[in-house]
Amino acid sequence: MKESIVLYPAPGSHQIISMVELAKLISQHHPNLPITILLTTSTPFETSTTSSSYINLISSDQNQTNPNLPISFFTLPSLHLRQSHIENPVESAIEFMRLNIPNVLQALETISQSSKVLAFITSSVHHPYDPQIPTYFYFTSCASVLALFLYLPTIHNETPKSFRDLNDAVLHFPGLPPLQASQMPLPLLDLSGPAYEYFLNFAACLPKSQGIITNTFQALEPSAIKAISAGSCVPNHQTPPIFHIGPLNFDAKNRASSACEDRSTSTKCLMWLDEQPSQSVVFLCFGSRGAFSEAQLSEIAMGLERSKQRFLWVVRSPPGSSSVEPDLEILLTKEFLERTKNRGLVVKSWAPQAAILRHGCVGGFVTHCGWNSVLEAVTYGVPMAAWPLYAEQAVNGVVLVEEMKLGIPVESKEGFVSAEEVEKKVSLLMDGKSLRERSQAMKAMALAAWDNGGSSFTSFSEMVTSWKQ
Repeated sequence: MKESIVLYPAPGSHQIISMVELAKLISQHHPNLPITILLTTSTPFETSTTSSSYINLISSDQNQTNPNLPISFFTLPSLHLRQSHIENPVESAIEFMRLNIPNVLQALETISQSSKVLAFITSSVHHPYDPQIPTYFYFTSCASVLALFLYLPTIHNETPKSFRDLNDAVLHFPGLPPLQASQMPLPLLDLSGPAYEYFLNFAACLPKSQGIITNTFQALEPSAIKAISAGSCVPNHQTPPIFHIGPLNFDAKNRASSACEDRSTSTKCLMWLDEQPSQSVVFLCFGSRGAFSEAQLSEIAMGLERSKQRFLWVVRSPPGSSSVEPDLEILLTKEFLERTKNRGLVVKSWAPQAAILRHGCVGGFVTHCGWNSVLEAVTYGVPMAAWPLYAEQAVNGVVLVEEMKLGIPVESKEGFVSAEEVEKKVSLLMDGKSLRERSQAMKAMALAAWDNGGSSFTSFSEMVTSWKQ
């Protein structure tokens, strides 16, 4: 019977794209190993436009450039959620994964009839799926956040209160800098919430897997990787191997997004950058959910103008706005756009992030600290200013600044950042010689990680060997 691998992403376009990129990496090094990716139908809490465009793009590329690429897709049956769950994205995702367990088990049984499944790789944790098939977990955030989750059951037993109620109390996790309780991932702040219960179970399930895969590399997160590997994060249970195989390809998400967006925006951004001096532009982009209030947008605009720096800024409509596309002349004023037109470019909603960060004229990146965005900037050697907004981004920001030392923090008061702070940190970011030198050095280490004998190359080889055992 032939051997195969099955991959199953958690809901969401980011999860799907990350999992397909992992499949492509495996196929690149093992082209004779068939891979099946289990796909859910459109979820009610997130548009599937980007992920659908991406899957179509992959299929088209496969047909045109490599028809023998052994990646196939298996669509699971449709699910229907109660209206109460649809209104809460986090709870919807949790319920969606729970309801899909029978469908996943049936799919594994079907695939197992024609092949021996060496490994089941998933980012949707519900242990066990099939005790006869080794399960590996793909953790799509950084190793530092993985260390936090692995240690969560321990700190849960030591902390009777919600993290929200602990305010700025300092918490200590193996392999991480000290964290304030308020900086914990948002779903973990409320002890009584359903999201907390899910993630506590998620954390307890992780050590029961055959291995944990992360999109990072040894030189970037040595403390977290060492703490996990030494078993410090799971003091009362054996820790499975951690396979750090990053950095993975990032252009995929940009290509998927550009299939849904106006491609003229991409051309406009890159042509404008071509006219700027080397490393002179600060790039501000806050992810697909990075929407600010009108008041905050006004402060950012004032800070940018006062900094005198060249900038490329992606602006989304404020939360609650009925308009999909932001009206820049109203939100930022015609006067601001006119005064800064010779040194700034403001684009609506989306820009080709990877292509911009790769451009030699970009010298700094103000980011929401989503892990893919951080890793993109690391790969292209761009120093960062950390402005975390949601999910686990506050943790990423602390690690970026305190541990990796590849960024500076943007300080807020009750979630609001002043024009003075924007001006100060943008200027510091663009003038920071030592930060730029360290970012360039880490870029070289990122490239070296996938050289023959490099840390990620070696870890990937060990992962594949574990499947054979």
